[in-house]
Amino acid sequence: MTRTTERRFRAVIFDLGGVVLESPLPAIAAYETESGLPPRLVARLVVEGGADGPWARLERGELDAQAFGAAFEQQAVGAGYRLDSASLLGRIAEATVVRAPMLAAIRRLRVAGLRVAALTNAWATPDRPSRMAPLLREFDCFIESFRVGMHKPEPQIYELVCRRLHVPPAAAIFLDDLGGNLKPARAMGMTTIKVGSAAPAIAELERLLDVPLSTSSPW
Repeated sequence: MTRTTERRFRAVIFDLGGVVLESPLPAIAAYETESGLPPRLVARLVVEGGADGPWARLERGELDAQAFGAAFEQQAVGAGYRLDSASLLGRIAEATVVRAPMLAAIRRLRVAGLRVAALTNAWATPDRPSRMAPLLREFDCFIESFRVGMHKPEPQIYELVCRRLHVPPAAAIFLDDLGGNLKPARAMGMTTIKVGSAAPAIAELERLLDVPLSTSSPW
């Protein structure tokens, strides 16, 4: 790591689903297809619900899974469709498979002396603590939206992660798979990376940090 890079970046912040974990979007799409629902209906309902909709309230911990289910299913009925929210959330949970190259990169970042955080929109489930336990030790800071009463893209949650990492936004890199979650982070001064597959995102991190993060790195 060069002295210039070391001064500029001191922390890297990772979303989980779609970044450290496989994306839940294929699981959602499969549920929609199998249930005879139009493509991207779930995404449409989330967007139309806005900051006070069932999905946002679930992620902020204002609704438990049962209350969310009733509200989200009613929202779907209002749009002319029927869905089973418990089945939908179950399919999303099943998609939480770790991307091994990204986990290896996180470990190399910590060895290189950078602080690393997880910043994820999530909801409480009985088995979530056990499912997340192996990941907790991989991060210096682990923020789940439902535990802190705020969610991405609310600016306050980005401010919170920077405070817990003890870094200013300009000293942090943030990776997320959704452009809408990157925009407020970038406005605060963070450097952002939009993630699709793991390899290009890791390569961009290597470029920004001048740190070898993959087995194929030429260092």
